[in-house]
Amino acid sequence: MHTNGMKIAISIPDDVFKEVERMAREQKKSRSQIFVSAAREYIQRRETRRIIEKLDEVYAQPDAPDEIARRKAMSEYQRKRLKEKERP
Repeated sequence: MHTNGMKIAISIPDDVFKEVERMAREQKKSRSQIFVSAAREYIQRRETRRIIEKLDEVYAQPDAPDEIARRKAMSEYQRKRLKEKERP
């Protein structure tokens, strides 16, 4: 199979090479396809982890005063609505 991608040489342990060879045969894919798939999955996991870390940073920060006021107002509104529903 010919691709327009970058051709590179890498060194990998023998056991990894053998496992990739086995997977390529089983899946009827080329070794290159197996490596590309693995690299894409790795990149996606890293990106997901980076996003989660950024979100964790944001949520770890104390709430801004306007957010505290908004939450308080929402809580009061919800309590009021519940009391109205409880009335016969």
